[in-house]
Amino acid sequence: MQMGFGLYQQQTLKLVMTPELRQAITILQYSAVDLLDFLHQQANENPVLDLTEKDREFIVEPAQKVEVAKPEIDWQEYARVRATGDETYASRGVRTDRDYDPLDFVSANETTLESHLLEQIAMMKNISQLQHRILKFLIGNLNENGFLMISNEEAAEILFVTEEEIRAMVGVLQSLDPVGVGARNLVECLLLQIQADPYYSTLAYTIVENHLEDLAEKRYQKIAGVYGVTLQEVQEVADYLRTLNPRPASGFGGGTPRYIVPDVTVEKVGNDYIVLVNEGMTPNLTINRFYKQMLQESQADSAQRYIQDKLNSAMWLIKSMEQRRITLYKVTQAIVDQQKDFFEQGVTGLKPMTLRDIAEKVELHESTISRATSNKYVQTPRGLFELKYFFTTGLGRSDGESASVLTVKKKLKEMIDAEDKKKPLSDQKIMDTLVKEGIEISRRTIAKYREELGIAASSKRKRF
Repeated sequence: MQMGFGLYQQQTLKLVMTPELRQAITILQYSAVDLLDFLHQQANENPVLDLTEKDREFIVEPAQKVEVAKPEIDWQEYARVRATGDETYASRGVRTDRDYDPLDFVSANETTLESHLLEQIAMMKNISQLQHRILKFLIGNLNENGFLMISNEEAAEILFVTEEEIRAMVGVLQSLDPVGVGARNLVECLLLQIQADPYYSTLAYTIVENHLEDLAEKRYQKIAGVYGVTLQEVQEVADYLRTLNPRPASGFGGGTPRYIVPDVTVEKVGNDYIVLVNEGMTPNLTINRFYKQMLQESQADSAQRYIQDKLNSAMWLIKSMEQRRITLYKVTQAIVDQQKDFFEQGVTGLKPMTLRDIAEKVELHESTISRATSNKYVQTPRGLFELKYFFTTGLGRSDGESASVLTVKKKLKEMIDAEDKKKPLSDQKIMDTLVKEGIEISRRTIAKYREELGIAASSKRKRF
C-alpha cells in the first residue's frame, strides 16, 4: 500500500453551530425572568442596544404570522418603530393590563424570625449586657427551620464565656416564641412543644424521647408492648404529634416572596381557547440613535467596524426574540389543541402526549419543543401549570385507547382517600379495581405511583 501527501478538494455537509444560532437556542430556553436578566446583560455589553421599559402586555401572534415557512418580517422597520415608539406596527395584536400588579400586594415590612426574637429579648429587663450579647449570637446561629446550629462548646470558645453561661442562655432562647425554637434536633423540638402544652402528656413525651423512629414507621405493636398501653393510645399519641410544628420558623418569612411569572396565558373566549404570549416582563429592544447616526456619518475606520458589528449583534438579538415569541406561541397553541379535553374537564381529560406529537404538528424538531417548554409556565382557566406538565406517558386501555398517567394517579388518590381506614386497600385490590375499569396496569406500577404521591403502604395507613 502506497502512502503520501497531497491536496484534494472535497465537498461535505456539516452542521455548524454559529454564535448567533447558539444565542437563539439559549434565548428560546430561557424563562421570562431569566430572559430579563439576559437582556440586561446584553444591553450592558452592547452600547448600540437600548432597553426601554413597557407596560405589562400580552402579544397574540396572528395565525398567518405563525407560518414557519416564511415569517416575513421587516427587521429594519421593526427596529425603527421600536426606536421611534411608533405603536402602529409594534403593538399590533396587543392587549395591555395596567390595573393589576401582584407585587403591589407584597408586604414591605415582613417579620423575620430573627427580628421577632430580638424584639422579645429587648423587652427582658432581668438579663445583663453579656447575656444579651450571647442571646443575639445564638439567634444568629439559627437555621431556616429555627434549629440551633452551634454547640455549647463552640459558642463558649468564640464568645470567651463558660459553657454554663451558654447553656443558661440556650434555655432562655428555647423559652421564647415560637415554641420549639433553639432546639438542636427534631426530637428536642417536639419535646419542647410537648412540655409547653398545658395538657402535658407523659406518654407522648416518653415515646418521642425513646421511640420516635418506631412511631414514624408505625410500629405500634412494639411501642404498646414496651409501655403496656393499647394500640389506640399509641395511635392517639401519633395523631397528637401531627398537630405539632417540626419547623418552628416556618411561619416567618425570609424576604420578598418569589412569584412565578407565566410565559403564556390561555383564556377561554366563547368555545375557543386563545393563546397570549406574555411580554410584560421583557422590555422593548431599540437601536441607539446616536450610534446609528454615527455609523452613517463616520468614515470606514475601526470605530465604524466596531459599531457595525454591535449593530449586527443587536439586530440578531431582536430577530431571536421575535422567533422566540413565534415558536412559543405555536407550541402552546398545539398543546392547547391537543389537550382541549383537559381545559374542559380537568385532569381526567388529560391525554397522553409526547414531544414528538407536538413536533410533528408544528413541524419543528423535538429538541426545539423541549427547549420551548423548559422552565416555562402557562396560566390557564384551571390554574398555573408548567408546560412540561402536559407531556405524559399513557397506559393502555381495554377499549384500545390510552389513559394518562396523571389521570391514573388521580384515580388512585381518590380511591385511597375514600377507603375504610380500618381496612385500607392493598395495591392488589387497587389494581383489580382499575383493571375492571379498563385500565391495564400492574401491581408494581400501582406501588410506584403511590410512592410518587407520598402515600404509605396499606399496612402503614391502617388505623385502630
